[in-house]
Amino acid sequence: MNVSVEGVSYSVQDKQLIDSILLHVRKGELVGLIGPNGSGKSTLLKNIYRVLQPDSGRISIDGQNLHSISHRETARQIAVVSQEAPVAFDFSVKDMVLMGRNPHKKWYQPDSGEDLRLVEQALERVGLLQDVGRSFSTLSGGEKQRVLIARALAQQARFLILDEPTNHLDIKHQLQIMDLVKGLKITSLAALHDLNIAACYCDRLVVMKDGKVIVAGTPEEILKPELLFTIFEVATEVVRHPITGKPSITFLPEMSGMENISPNDWTSGGSHD
Repeated sequence: MNVSVEGVSYSVQDKQLIDSILLHVRKGELVGLIGPNGSGKSTLLKNIYRVLQPDSGRISIDGQNLHSISHRETARQIAVVSQEAPVAFDFSVKDMVLMGRNPHKKWYQPDSGEDLRLVEQALERVGLLQDVGRSFSTLSGGEKQRVLIARALAQQARFLILDEPTNHLDIKHQLQIMDLVKGLKITSLAALHDLNIAACYCDRLVVMKDGKVIVAGTPEEILKPELLFTIFEVATEVVRHPITGKPSITFLPEMSGMENISPNDWTSGGSHD
């Protein structure tokens, strides 16, 4: 699935939250959405998965205007994995994943053998088939995120949106979640805070600040000290990691004296190969 966002804007009470956004995700890509808090990442994602209605612009999937299709059809096409959130009821892991089948069924239609097969297949893929009967509330943060990804798989969506999926997870579970998402090879758009994780896993990065897309490109093109200083207002050193070959970012404290050095004086990762 190819996804295009063309000139999308959204405001609340005359406050512009996102402004004339242009963004494209090609089939099979994992695109990372990065930027400081309040830059409009979550607002943009909510416009794409139709929790919010854009003031202007067009969002299309495979060339079709997203707002020309029903919400049910949207739910069949797009799956969302957000930050871990409390669940009001004590659902089992099986029930949580079965929710992914709802867009494919009529109201009150019972679960079919195919539904149950897809749930089992999805849980096996995320390594949680043995926990099918457990209460969702008893799982660790990483396990809960894997269940939500299993729900997306059971949904058979062709486009996966992830809003800070690794937030509040320890590093082991962050890497497990990103390994899993990357291995799915589903067209994906993920808002991420950790720039080193974004560098390792994303095919391209889209940088947002103050509700606008500033620049987009590969991690190698984007993750440079000058740009990071402009966007995040922090000094960094960026080198190419000797094992992964990806940009590796070290954040420099203000006491290092780097704040007194012009970004133009810094060197990026290519010189450290």
